[in-house]
Amino acid sequence: MAELSTIARPYAEALFQAAQNESANLESWSGLLNELAGLAKLEDVREALTDPRLNDAQRVELFTGLVKLPVSATARNFIELLVGNDRMLVLPEIAEQFDLLKNRFEGTALAEITSAFALSDAQVQDLVAALEKKFGLKLKPAVTVDADLIGGVRVVVGDQVLDTSVRAQLVRMRDTLAA
Repeated sequence: MAELSTIARPYAEALFQAAQNESANLESWSGLLNELAGLAKLEDVREALTDPRLNDAQRVELFTGLVKLPVSATARNFIELLVGNDRMLVLPEIAEQFDLLKNRFEGTALAEITSAFALSDAQVQDLVAALEKKFGLKLKPAVTVDADLIGGVRVVVGDQVLDTSVRAQLVRMRDTLAA
């Protein structure tokens, strides 16, 4: 995956810079990129984009025809650049890198919260408020449920992990007893 991020980073940075220079809404660009990434992940689309019978112009037309959101001239140029450089399959990583740049620019981060049980909106808000104080960032929560945690929560913000789940505590106890 390190190779994909190395390939994707310059594209994401260039697109981020272009979006800022156009005074474009970064959120709309993020939405468009995430839609493009979702399309690029589809097996049928991947096969069509790598079909040697299609030329670059046909690949661009095929791909832009699948996009539901409006495709600006800048977005079309970006797609043409990716097709011309055989980088369409890197779109999911480009979208992820773009979102990281957008979040850093806005002073926000994604908080991946995994809980053993479903959390109410109030519980999520309380947890996010506490995490925002800890990290000093505005957090956007993405909550999932994983019964394997047994109890507690696991939170990932960037490269930092806070794991207060019962499963993690049991693993730590096992490791301590085994040592």
